[in-house]
Formats: sequence, structure tokens, C-alpha cells
Amino acid sequence: MTLAPPTPAQLDAALDATAALIGLPLAPEHRPGVLRYYTLAAEMAQVVLAVPLTHADESGAVFHPVEPGAGA
Repeated sequence: MTLAPPTPAQLDAALDATAALIGLPLAPEHRPGVLRYYTLAAEMAQVVLAVPLTHADESGAVFHPVEPGAGA
């Protein structure tokens, strides 16, 4: 899967949308640091998305939920 990396404007809009969605007030002095993190996360996503995967690469692990307190 090849996706273009997000533009700075898209990252800025994503930050505004995410903060609004979760009701997080973001102080102006924190915004540059949060945008740096968003940029880093987007760069890491590009690395992961660049690795071609096939059905043979799927994890064999299967999650089996248990009732709380049933395990010991």
C-alpha cells in the first residue's frame, strides 16, 4: 500500500480535529511539540506501510477472551 505522507496542513487539521473530538484543550505553547509528534508518527507509518505483506505474513496468534476473574 502506498500512501502519500500527510502535508503539514493535513497534520495541523488532524490535530485540531483530534483535540476537538476528545475535548482536549491544547495550550498554544504545546502545539509545536504535538505537531512534531504527529509528524514523527506519520513518518513511522510510512516506513511500516512500505513493507509489502501477504496473507502468509498474518499472525498466527488468536485472542480468546475470558470472563473477568475466570483466569488464575
